[in-house]
Amino acid sequence: MAENGLRDKVLSLDSMNPWVKRVEYAVRGPILARAVELEEKLRQGVKKPFTEVIKANIGDAHAMGQRPITFLRQVSALCLYPELLSEPLFPDDAKQRARRLLAACGGQSIGAYTASPGIEIIRQDVARYIERRDGGIPANPDNIFLSTGASDAVMTMLKLLVSGEGRSRTGVMIPIPQYPLYSAGIAELNAVQINYYLDEEHCWALDVGELRRALCQARNHCQPRVLCIINPGNPTGQVQSRKCIEDVIKFAWEEQLFLMADEVYQDNVYAEGSEFHSFKKVLFELGPTYSSVVELASFHSISKGFMGECGFRSGYMEVVNLDPAVQQQLSKLVSVRLCPPVPGQVLLDVVMNPPKPGEPSYQSFIQEKQAVLSDLAHKAQLTQEIFSQVPGIRCNPVQGAMYSFPRIQIPARAVQEAQARGFAPDMFFCLQLLEETGICVVPGSGFGQREGTYHFRMTILPPAEKLQILLKKLSQFYAKFTQEYS
Repeated sequence: MAENGLRDKVLSLDSMNPWVKRVEYAVRGPILARAVELEEKLRQGVKKPFTEVIKANIGDAHAMGQRPITFLRQVSALCLYPELLSEPLFPDDAKQRARRLLAACGGQSIGAYTASPGIEIIRQDVARYIERRDGGIPANPDNIFLSTGASDAVMTMLKLLVSGEGRSRTGVMIPIPQYPLYSAGIAELNAVQINYYLDEEHCWALDVGELRRALCQARNHCQPRVLCIINPGNPTGQVQSRKCIEDVIKFAWEEQLFLMADEVYQDNVYAEGSEFHSFKKVLFELGPTYSSVVELASFHSISKGFMGECGFRSGYMEVVNLDPAVQQQLSKLVSVRLCPPVPGQVLLDVVMNPPKPGEPSYQSFIQEKQAVLSDLAHKAQLTQEIFSQVPGIRCNPVQGAMYSFPRIQIPARAVQEAQARGFAPDMFFCLQLLEETGICVVPGSGFGQREGTYHFRMTILPPAEKLQILLKKLSQFYAKFTQEYS
């Protein structure tokens, strides 16, 4: 009983799950909360040094003004409201896909539950997509699990992998910088986070020697079992070479590690000479010594790429060489949440099974897709070029994905001021930037970085003209900030 005579809460900060309290997710952390507050103040007529808040903190393409791909939305609309199938406004290939998908749904309605791993014909379409992508290497629909975005599938796989206590507790190797889903998931499951550092001096390359260092050091206090790779990289935008992927697979084979390949940005490759290679393709091309042994889960999503359909929350996971008994447990685990959202499954299917040459929608689909990817490539180059002209900011080429991750020099006085206020130095910089310009970016400390270095992550998604203004304002603020604290 509390001192005021009222009963204590059953659920309090003291009694709640302690691992949840360790979870942090910088992309939607205090920076975004403050940005939302500032937006509300602007709506109320409060005067600020800016007229709008630009949320460059998250890879939300449509929120940044990217238009949806017409064919994706046409099939979705037809499935949501089948009465439109009689309308001449919609092309025949969209209607054919909608009828096929509706026929696979209970009661021919996407309001019905589906099989827990997803609608069977959609998993078959995903398998065919993977086979095309990987040059004919077979994909089995039974090894494909649809999910509520890639994040859901990542967490499901981590739940299967994490076990043990003390020194036998599962260790999960993640890149630094990393996407905070991984550190948050590891914290929530009370696993052990093992950091391996990407090489900023060489365009954020992955070095197997660094993997080995991190692994050997971690074996003193946990049982490393999982190696996570993000390719193309988030937040760093690098695209791993085929040689690098071969080396990582061989390392996983040697050290008996389960590979988790986050490949959600596989369509987002911009730099000349860069090419996306899937881990599965490289694994099988290395031959049966590796392809029959190395356990792999790879992830893809409709939230990124040219689609940017974040709000539909859809993706998939493909597993390779999973123990059949464990795969049964995986099937059981996904059945607990019944099924992924069906509108998202539908949209995923259209991405996996796009218009073909000769079909009515093919030309317009290809034009829209290429326009989005060309625009992103232009903005990736623009971002790197502008930042590289600013003294004190260093930005590696954005080879892929949707972000730049510039390194910034922060004066010693600013570091001291940040520490006095209880902030990481780059968080202090990002907060000041938001308050004075309305630009919302995420501090590098939210993704991890080498000690003594400071960064921020910024999406390249705003329209090119707005991005140019944003980059100019940010560069001017940085110059003012460094001068003020010099």
